[in-house]
Amino acid sequence: MSLIPLALFVKHDGQSSRAGVTCKYKCGNACSHEVPNNSDGAYFGDIVRSAMSRRGVLKGGAAAVLAVGAGSVLAACGDDGSSSGGGTSTGAQAGGSPSGTQFTAVAPNKEDAVVIPDGYEQAVVIRWGEPLFADAPAFDFDRQTPQAQERQFGFNNDFAGLLPIEGQPNTFLLVCNHEYTTEPFMFKGYDAENPTLEQFQVAVTAHGLSVVQVQGESGSGKLTPAFGQYNRRISANSEFVVTGPAAGSDLLKTAADPTGTKVIGTLNNCSGGVTPWGTVLSGEENFNQYFGNYDKVGDQTAKDRLKRYGFVDGASERKWERFDRRFDLEQEPNEANRFGYVVEVDPWDPASTPIKHTALGRFKHEAATIHITGDGTVVAYSGDDEKFDYMYKFVSSKKMQPGTGQASMRHNMTLLDAGTLYVARLTGNEPSKIDGSGTVPSDNGFSGTGEWLPILKTNEDGKGESFVDGMSAEEVAVFTRLAGDKVGATKMDRPEDIQPNPKTGKVYVALTNNDKRGTEGKAPADEANPRNTNKNGQVLEITDEHAGTKFTWTLLLVCGDPQAADTYFSGFDKTKVSPISCPDNLAFDDYGNLWISTDGNALKSNDGLFSVVLEGPNRGETKQFLSVPKGAETCGPIISDARVTVCVQHPGEEDDASADNPASHWPDGGDSQPRPSVVAVWKSGGGRIGV
Repeated sequence: MSLIPLALFVKHDGQSSRAGVTCKYKCGNACSHEVPNNSDGAYFGDIVRSAMSRRGVLKGGAAAVLAVGAGSVLAACGDDGSSSGGGTSTGAQAGGSPSGTQFTAVAPNKEDAVVIPDGYEQAVVIRWGEPLFADAPAFDFDRQTPQAQERQFGFNNDFAGLLPIEGQPNTFLLVCNHEYTTEPFMFKGYDAENPTLEQFQVAVTAHGLSVVQVQGESGSGKLTPAFGQYNRRISANSEFVVTGPAAGSDLLKTAADPTGTKVIGTLNNCSGGVTPWGTVLSGEENFNQYFGNYDKVGDQTAKDRLKRYGFVDGASERKWERFDRRFDLEQEPNEANRFGYVVEVDPWDPASTPIKHTALGRFKHEAATIHITGDGTVVAYSGDDEKFDYMYKFVSSKKMQPGTGQASMRHNMTLLDAGTLYVARLTGNEPSKIDGSGTVPSDNGFSGTGEWLPILKTNEDGKGESFVDGMSAEEVAVFTRLAGDKVGATKMDRPEDIQPNPKTGKVYVALTNNDKRGTEGKAPADEANPRNTNKNGQVLEITDEHAGTKFTWTLLLVCGDPQAADTYFSGFDKTKVSPISCPDNLAFDDYGNLWISTDGNALKSNDGLFSVVLEGPNRGETKQFLSVPKGAETCGPIISDARVTVCVQHPGEEDDASADNPASHWPDGGDSQPRPSVVAVWKSGGGRIGV
């Protein structure tokens, strides 16, 4: 038996319930390292004191259907995991809640199961290792090979999109990201100091994306995989083409690619989005952790730039640099500059080469999501998932062409290569009343105004123009964080998913947490980030000009235990809401309600999926629809009338567990190994979700 000593794992007491082993392999222990943003960027108070003046619908379509699942009774949860006694009912037993949110809320729990509401059913759609092609072998945990994994569903699914197949009723393409690998849970007897070549090859191949056809069932929300013509695996060994102002730059050139236009692989693909033109966007997030030997980089300028992205000394956790020089910064310091982009995949053409869009900037993209204005202008929103980093948007200079023909697709896949990239600066309405406690400053809640600051323009010929003093266009595209620092963007509490509401055009931002807020030498609390040592996170609501540069904002939720004084649910009765902590991914149902999945629940219960009412007298009503198994994270929610789907990522990842000593046996029970999977939930006997 090969157990990993607990001392090797970083503890996160007081911040998140995410296991140390998850932090180690998911984000490279970002929480335990020095925060990369040590810039002197403007704080809210500075902006107000400098007398910055106050400044100041969706028509586009959605091409995809999305879904997720959960269930039981509602009870508020204290920080120690005990019931705090509040919220035993949402009043929501069907009549009081608006359509889409009429279900009995699931209670916080620690079960090794996906728990869903009474009157709902669930089924696994697809698991890690299941074949995507007729010639692929059945999954064998004890006999994994890279050749088999190339033809099987990848590990740790995060984002999911469902795209209807035209002319085939109730048939879809399911597109999933595979964010990261947790080798101690993939291989029995895994030696973290001495991984084998085959383990490296399997892990590299388990990253990336999967495209798989799924078939629905009449009268239920069940989805069954099929060996369809579009099925595909994309991995860290797949070829990508680089577009935008950094394409061909010396900053991207390596020994293997002296042109700087072709990248092998995509890494740490977190969330994403489905475009109105039928492609899928995927965000490369914590890519820094895959590279070793930062301390051996000879050029100091290159080292300073790498440091801003969180690279650290010594060997990487996975030791991939032992097997492939592209992961060795001493040999290939530019290789790291080739990751951290928004990736676009055409799921309808398995032979197509995916794109890395440098016009959207390079940072730790949680996702990229699209809004189309009334005149066809394309706006892409993206958050940089790191403490004290920034929110961005890209406004295309081209218009979307309607239709699904090849000509339209060719045009629309260039929309993210020409336009202007902006970073956000926010101002609070009542900055003097923000003391870091989370106390609501007035009856109007937390609110303010904002401005999008231009940092990069990309012309239709791919050439760029920098708006940042001292930085070229190529530098802004590749070292976008440094550009945000220079223009004084607002430091946020881990901006993850940013989603425009298809009903209203308002934009919602999941700010997951930030335990360094207000600590010595770090940015203090401000109105959009109102709590010091913020462990539960908040959700920001933006009313944006979309193609313009001005916006207003308010905090929809300040998350945590409803009985705690520092929580806020838009004024809704806190005795009638579910406790919610660490918002991560966002989605909307057909009624315009917001749905939130969580990651790292600091209230000591399992992560879950929650509905939130946005309009009317129930605005702020928050209800838990499902919870995921112990050790797992809720990802990639898709909400439709017929079903809810979620990705269950890293089930059983606990610090005293491993493949030799599994803490979970979900989804297959018995003595089986836990396997990341996609789950569908639907109403028993059919019918609409939440009605």
